Amino acid sequence: MKPVLIIQTGRAPDPIRGRHGDFPHWFRIGTRVEPHRLRVVEVSAGESLPPPHEVAGAMITGSAAMVTERASWSERTAGWIRDAMDLELPLFGVCYGHQLMAHAMGGRVDYLPGGREIGTQPIELINDASHDVLTAGLPAVFRAHTTHEQSVLEPPSGSTVLARSTRDPHQLLRYGPSAISTQFHPEFNAEVMRAYVRRKHADMRQEGSDPTGVFKAVAATPMARRLLRHFSRVHGWSHAIG
Repeated sequence: MKPVLIIQTGRAPDPIRGRHGDFPHWFRIGTRVEPHRLRVVEVSAGESLPPPHEVAGAMITGSAAMVTERASWSERTAGWIRDAMDLELPLFGVCYGHQLMAHAMGGRVDYLPGGREIGTQPIELINDASHDVLTAGLPAVFRAHTTHEQSVLEPPSGSTVLARSTRDPHQLLRYGPSAISTQFHPEFNAEVMRAYVRRKHADMRQEGSDPTGVFKAVAATPMARRLLRHFSRVHGWSHAIG
């Protein structure tokens, strides 16, 4: 049985990782893929990806890096994404992974106008979302966790925008029958989101936002988490329900 890749593009900050684990752990819990089926490749540390035809699919994590830095490991991963797209390999990108997928396919990534988006946000489904296999069962508006400074400003040609937030019009993109990405973090739980808000407290104050209010507004996001589980089940990675 081919492994499911977790393409790790960075690590959670030390204090968060020490208490809550790191990105691969959160994705494993979110998808309910059996640990023996997963293979983690930390591309940001220089590890090499296997050829796309040797894996069952891939999830691409978030990162503190910026896609616009065009780091060599990031650009190599973008090339791998293009090859995987040619094979219609199941791909699910999150945050940095979302931006990198869009960049790889010809979209434009840069800083989100108005500054960082952080906290639990209402996400609104749009366009063909009610007919999409992944989002058809979701409510028209659901909650999701966000923390990012860059975003997809121009989606790639041929992609479909399925959801937006008040600040970011490209929260959920569909690239083809097996590839999707989210700017929001379906793998986060509320405690992880609170930990990120605590960590960014001083930056948020300096930027003129209200970290206390954002912290208090953090809430559970079961519908966002459902996206990961449903994607995993649809592509045969697990038998997750809901």
